[in-house]
Amino acid sequence: MTFQEFKEAYAIRLNPAQERAVEATEGAVLLLAVPGSGKTTVLVTRLGYMILGRGIAPRSILTMTYTVAATHDMRERFCALFGEEYRNEVEFRTINGVCARIIRAYERMTGGTAFSLVTDEKELSMLITAIWRETVSGEYPTESDIKNVRTQITYAKNKLLTADEIAAMDKKLGIPFAAIYKKYGETLRRERRMDYDDQMLYAYRILRQYPEILRSIRERYTYLCVDEAQDTSKIQHVIISMIAERGNLFMVGDEDQSIYGFRAAYPEALLRFEQDHPGALILRMEENFRSCPEIVGAADRFVSRNRERYPKTMRAVRREKGVFSEIPLVSRGAQYAYLLKVARECRTVTAVLYRDNESAIPMIDLLERNGVSYRVRAMETSFFTHRVIRDITAIIRFAMDPYDTDAFLQIYYKISTYLSKTVATAMANYCREGRGSVWEVMDQMSGISTGTRKSCTAVRGQLYRLAADRGDAAIHRIEHQLGYGEYLERVGIKTNKLAILRAVGRHEPSPASLLTRLETLSLLVQDRQAPEACRFILSTVHSAKGLEYDTVYLTDVIDGIFPEVAVVSTAEADRDELAAYEEDRRLFYVGVTRAKNRCHLFTYADERSSFADELLQKGRFAPTALLSAEKSKTPVAARAESYERFRQRFVGGTVLTHKQFGKGTVISNVEDVLLVRFENGATKRLSLKFLYSEDLLTQ
Repeated sequence: MTFQEFKEAYAIRLNPAQERAVEATEGAVLLLAVPGSGKTTVLVTRLGYMILGRGIAPRSILTMTYTVAATHDMRERFCALFGEEYRNEVEFRTINGVCARIIRAYERMTGGTAFSLVTDEKELSMLITAIWRETVSGEYPTESDIKNVRTQITYAKNKLLTADEIAAMDKKLGIPFAAIYKKYGETLRRERRMDYDDQMLYAYRILRQYPEILRSIRERYTYLCVDEAQDTSKIQHVIISMIAERGNLFMVGDEDQSIYGFRAAYPEALLRFEQDHPGALILRMEENFRSCPEIVGAADRFVSRNRERYPKTMRAVRREKGVFSEIPLVSRGAQYAYLLKVARECRTVTAVLYRDNESAIPMIDLLERNGVSYRVRAMETSFFTHRVIRDITAIIRFAMDPYDTDAFLQIYYKISTYLSKTVATAMANYCREGRGSVWEVMDQMSGISTGTRKSCTAVRGQLYRLAADRGDAAIHRIEHQLGYGEYLERVGIKTNKLAILRAVGRHEPSPASLLTRLETLSLLVQDRQAPEACRFILSTVHSAKGLEYDTVYLTDVIDGIFPEVAVVSTAEADRDELAAYEEDRRLFYVGVTRAKNRCHLFTYADERSSFADELLQKGRFAPTALLSAEKSKTPVAARAESYERFRQRFVGGTVLTHKQFGKGTVISNVEDVLLVRFENGATKRLSLKFLYSEDLLTQ
C-alpha cells in the first residue's frame, strides 16, 4: 500500500512535516515536536503505516512511553483508528515494563528467581525512616525528608552515578546520603527485593552479562519507537540504545520541554543524537495547533534564550486572536483575592499553574473559606511536615505554654536566646522536675552570662506578645523579632514557607487558630475530591504537562521561587546554576504553552521576576533596550573609551549598587573581574565587561 493509498483508506489528514515523520520508518530518526504539534497523532499514524503500508510485522515493533497511562491512551487511539484486531499485536510499554520482560527472560534462562519488586511506596518510606534514624539521628524524618531521600536515590540510580559521585552528594544535601544509599541497597538485596529503579539497573546488567538475552530482545524488536524522549533518564537511554542495534530507532521529544531533572531526565541524549547514531535524520514539527499567536510568539521568544537546545521556531497555526497579558499587583498576597473572583466567575476551563505545590495552599485556604468549587491536581502534603513548619509550630506552642520542654528544646538555638545546649538541657530538666516554667527556672539558675540572660529576656517578651498577635503578624514576629529568619539564612533554608504561612495567617485571629487551620488544611488536601466537571483547576506545571486549558494564570513567578535561582550573568554562573536556570525556563515555557486562548502572568511591585521581564520584554529585555545595546556597539573606538572610564571607577573600597544583588563594596579588581562583598554577606565575582554591556549598576 502506497502512502497516498494509506492516507485515503484511513482518512489521514497531516501537514507536510507530520507526513515526513510518518514516512520515516527506517534508520535512526529524532523527531523534535514543539508543544501542541500533534506528536501522538504522528506516532500512532506512523505505527499504522509501518504495519499496513510497509508490511512490517506488528510484534517486531516496540513502542515505549513515559507512563502507564500514556501507554493505555496510545493503545486506545491506535485501535480506534486501525482496528481492534491489533490490540494484542502491537506492544506499548513503559521502560520498566520492558525491563520486567528482560528480567523474566533471565529467570527462564537461568532457572533462578529474580528479586521481588516493591510496588508499595509506604514500605520503602518505612525502610528509609528506619535507616534515617540509624544514620542521621534518633529522630523520625519528616515526610519531606523521606521524599527528598527517595528522590535522590532515584536520581543516583538513573544517572548511573559512581560511588565517588554519590559520596559527593553528602555536602550538597547536608545529610550522610552515601551511607543512607548504601544501607538502603544492602537491605533490599538482603531481603531479595528491588525498587523500580533497581529493576532498570538489573535489566541493564543482564543485557551486559548475558549476550544471548540481549540478542533475543534485539531479534524480537527490530523497530523501536520512544515517546517523550526528553523525559527518559541516562540508564533508560543506555538500555534503549543497546536494544536498538539494527538502528531502527524513532525518538519523539523536545528538549525545550525537559522538566524532570530532579528525576534524572537526560535531554543531553537528544542533543547528541547524531553523534550517538551516525547518519541519523533530525526532523522538526514546529507548528502549534493549540495556542493563539500571541501565546505562541511570546513562548517561542522566551525559550529561545536557552543555550542547550536545537534551533527551531514554534509557529501558530491558529489565526484568531487570543490574550497574553500581565496582571500587575502591589504584592504577592493580592493574587489570592484576584483568583477568588476568577474562580467565582469561571465559565471556561481555567488553570492556575505554579512551580511548587505549596503555592496552592493560600489559594485552597481562601476557596474553602468562601465555599468556591475547585479541583487540585496531584497535590502533596509534605509542606505540613516540613522542618520549617514544625519549627513554627513549636515556637507557637512554647509561646502559649512555657512548660512545653519538647518545643523549647526544638527551637531554643533557632531563635535569639544564645543559650548553650548544656544550659538549655538543664533548664528543660529542672522544668520537668516541677521547679517552674522554663523561664522561671532560668530566673533561678546561676552561671548564665549577663548577655545571654538579656537575650532570653527579650525573647521571653516577644513570645509573650506573640500570643496576642494575629496569625500573619505572629509569623512576621517569629521571622524578624525572634531571629528565626536569621537562623534560616544561616543554615541556607529559604523563607518561602513563611510567606505561605503569612498568607494563611492573614485570616486567623491568633497563632493558636493558625495552627488549627493548618491541621484542617492538611486533611483537606489529603481527602479533597471535586467533581470532574469543575472548571477551576489548581496544578503544578509538572502535573499539567501534556494537558491544555482555555485559560492559564501563572502565579508566584518570583526570583527565588520561579526561577529558584535567578542567573543575571550567564558568563558568571557556574555549570550547575546555568543548568538549573535553563530547566526552570523550560518549565515556565511548558506552563505558558498549556494555554489555548488566554494566558495571564501575575507580577508584583515588591518582588523581582527575571522570567516576567523576559517574557514581557521589559527592562533590559525590552526591544528598545536591546536595539539600544546593539547600536551602542559602534563606533568601536568610542565604546572602548567609554568602557575604560567605567573600568577605572572600581578600585578596592568602591561602593556600588547592583540592580540584582543590591549595595556592595569592591574588595579587588583583577583583570576586569571584581570581587564584591554585598550587604547580605554574600561575596561574588563579577565581570566588569558584562556589568558594562548589560547596564547592571545603578551607580
